[in-house]
Amino acid sequence: MEMRMLDHEKVLSMLPDRDVKAHKGRFGRILLLCGSMGYTGAAALAAMGALRSGAGLVYLGVPACIYAIEAVKLTEPVVFPLPDRDGTLSPDSIPQIREMLSRMDAVLVGPGLGQSDGTREVLRTVLLGYPGPVVVDADGINLLAKHKDMVRGRDGVTILTPHDGEFLRLGGSLQEDALDAVSRLAVDLGCIVVRKGHRTLVCDGRICYENPTGNPGMAVGGSGDVLAGMIVGLLGQGISPFEATAMAVWLHGAAGDRCAQEMGQYGMLPTDMLDKLPRLMK
Repeated sequence: MEMRMLDHEKVLSMLPDRDVKAHKGRFGRILLLCGSMGYTGAAALAAMGALRSGAGLVYLGVPACIYAIEAVKLTEPVVFPLPDRDGTLSPDSIPQIREMLSRMDAVLVGPGLGQSDGTREVLRTVLLGYPGPVVVDADGINLLAKHKDMVRGRDGVTILTPHDGEFLRLGGSLQEDALDAVSRLAVDLGCIVVRKGHRTLVCDGRICYENPTGNPGMAVGGSGDVLAGMIVGLLGQGISPFEATAMAVWLHGAAGDRCAQEMGQYGMLPTDMLDKLPRLMK
């Protein structure tokens, strides 16, 4: 297993140069399928994570029952309603999702999504019907844990972002060495796995990044939604999936460290971390 580390200079060197003649479509068309009744913040934070990472066009599809809330929360993303049932996406949303997938550079499924028959079919539609890179987070991982066939042998690249509980549900082990466990799961599922926690690991089964940034002040609801959005935002800009994932993890932790230095660890919020990202990427 090859181990790698990132630092600020390396991350900045990996960001693509921006053509002075480029337009917003050149910096990634991103689709996020997130949110459910009672979990509106997750969708908003993920969308802003994608935008703060440099994505050009972010489309956020949410259940119709929370569309008005997200539309008020968000100014920059393109928020649109999808058919819902009992507060989550319904199977009736799939035709509209399929139509949009053909135009996207990367997709995120999961933050605040909820677990239902409808959201399971949405996840299956994306993983089996879209050839591009897909980030699966939060409830997307919980749905996937019961249907791992969706990713094994998938043509496109899949990035999974589990915390310890989700890591266990996917079949990982908390008893063996962390590096061995994350490598084994990445190989088993054929995915890039981000095992979140102290010194987060990013592994594709052959190479692993160990992240040196981050602090306990980031252990607050919404922090992982920001990270998922950042990963998909960098993916859409044409950075290789493994490097984009590692860069997002480093930047996410570094933004948290900036917040801790300026505000202390007790009161910092994911929205504060979003504000630090542009300066870190300057």
